[in-house]
Amino acid sequence: MPTINFEGKDFFCAEDETVLECMTRHGVMIPSSCQSGACQTCMIRALEGKPTAEAQQGLKDTLKAQNYFLACVCRPDGDMTIGLSTVSPKYRVSLLEKEALNESVIRLRLQEPDGFSYKAGQFINLMRPSDELTRSYSLASMPGDGFLELQVKRVPEGQMSNWLFDDLQIGDEVEFFGPAGDCFYIPGSPEQPLLLVGTGTGLAPLYGILRDVLAEGHTGPIHLFHASLAAAGLYLVDELRSLAAGHEQLHYIPCVLHGDAPEGGRQGNITDLPAEVLGSLSGYRVFLCGDPPIVNALRQKCFLAGASMQAIHADPFVFTPAPDA
Repeated sequence: MPTINFEGKDFFCAEDETVLECMTRHGVMIPSSCQSGACQTCMIRALEGKPTAEAQQGLKDTLKAQNYFLACVCRPDGDMTIGLSTVSPKYRVSLLEKEALNESVIRLRLQEPDGFSYKAGQFINLMRPSDELTRSYSLASMPGDGFLELQVKRVPEGQMSNWLFDDLQIGDEVEFFGPAGDCFYIPGSPEQPLLLVGTGTGLAPLYGILRDVLAEGHTGPIHLFHASLAAAGLYLVDELRSLAAGHEQLHYIPCVLHGDAPEGGRQGNITDLPAEVLGSLSGYRVFLCGDPPIVNALRQKCFLAGASMQAIHADPFVFTPAPDA
């Protein structure tokens, strides 16, 4: 009989019993509803052992890659350790580089801890050592870079962003835990068209994903739309143009809502531009990052243009307002 380990305790799974049935029989309540694999309420993660293929049907590839599965339909064929969440260790690292990318965005490169593993496009939770103030920032780096790169926008009255801009110096230490997030590239279907859309520093995870895609040898067309209110808010324009010049399958489109767009770019509402430029998005794998209202609108527009919801990976940013004085 397979053994299910949960929070340090072993539970024996009877023949033909699902993980949900096993845990319920032992008095361990896992959130559930339909018990048929439809609602995904009982989704948990295998920390050790491999879920069955049946238990991962209907899940996004990024969730499958992190060993998430549906407890209500998983009849394990071997021992497993499961968890509702994963406790991440805390890392303390030094700032290696600090560079302005435009008037409101800086690039920070942090020391990469030994043994730290992540996928390009995920995020970390950065902590200020003095008071443990915590904010989430996407990683613009990719495994193998030798550092962790963040692209941070100064937020008016933002406690963390203003500290990073004004006070944090090269050699200073910060803490973080993570990684987290399921907006990343899974190798496979190298000829599939890809759409990457980001607003502001939503470019950060897309920059990591894009380089990961190219490193994996993706041959299908790749369309990167980066949007800002005006041209001054764009950044890494020359670097992205250079990258596109070296990869014929990559198309970089800088976008602005107001004023003239840079050469090769588009002017207009970013929620409308991908479908206007590309037409049908049927068969596309889509990555969306940036302000939540825009990401949510883009998700809907991409779906209406033909993209499957299973193929749309979204990472909306949420800004934490400063406390009242």
